[in-house]
Amino acid sequence: MRHALQPVAFLIAGLTLSFSVLTTSAVAQGRDEPPIEQIKLTETQVMNFIAAQPDLARLAGKLEDAGDGTPAIKAELDAIARKHSFSDFAELDDVAANISIVMAGLNPDTGEFSDPIDLMKHELENVKRDKSIPGEEKKHIVAELIEAIETSAAVVHPQNIRLVKAHRKAIDKALE
Repeated sequence: MRHALQPVAFLIAGLTLSFSVLTTSAVAQGRDEPPIEQIKLTETQVMNFIAAQPDLARLAGKLEDAGDGTPAIKAELDAIARKHSFSDFAELDDVAANISIVMAGLNPDTGEFSDPIDLMKHELENVKRDKSIPGEEKKHIVAELIEAIETSAAVVHPQNIRLVKAHRKAIDKALE
């Protein structure tokens, strides 16, 4: 049964966590946070996001140790963003969030897109009907799915799906 729930865990993680180094950013959507502002991605933004990943990865240790709240870390994040043609880290983070929304709906095997909210609703019904999941574990999974459904955003700009799909392999490789 755990194997069957792995895709659900991946989906939830993809919707509620930021990419790799960007885990300290605003991609995770809590009930008290404003929703992600969805933007129409450009080819250049996606390519620059991919190109920025090695520089961000080098900063990962500092982010884990100090968080992104220190002025020095903020300055480094902004410098990396500017190096890759973003106005600041906030813009890079917005692009990352919008890529994340699409990536959460891409099947890792086929690359086909399905609305993540619809997938989670379907999985929620499956979990509720599954008698093999112990009570407390089922409650936990149901609660996580409900929270993910309530805090996830549908894709506002369908052209983002095409763009992210076209660069999916490069994005996956950059985030390894």
